[in-house]
Amino acid sequence: QVQLVESGGGLVQPGGSLRLSCAASRSIFSISAMGWYRQAPGKERELVVTITGGGNTNYADSVKGRFTISREDAKNTICLQMNSLKPEDTAVYYCHAVLYGVAYWGKGTLVTVSS
Repeated sequence: QVQLVESGGGLVQPGGSLRLSCAASRSIFSISAMGWYRQAPGKERELVVTITGGGNTNYADSVKGRFTISREDAKNTICLQMNSLKPEDTAVYYCHAVLYGVAYWGKGTLVTVSS
């Protein structure tokens, strides 16, 4: 099993930046894939980006060129750098991991983009 704890959400103005972190309760070396999903009010949860153990990434078209995912294996952490934020990026952001075929989720962190 693995527990995931997100941090770094908050209120930011359009065009601003935020950096989200997801700390895992165990080494992420053996986790086949990790990533971020988001759920806006009244909408379904959607993929933001995933990253494999080999470093391959898959970004949603809506965030390409603005968001960057990174893995810090020594800290058992993944991060999401979000730049040029838009009001439509407002959502609860969830950390996700797949370990031995089982999916795990964090509790989420709220990102609000508003002036």
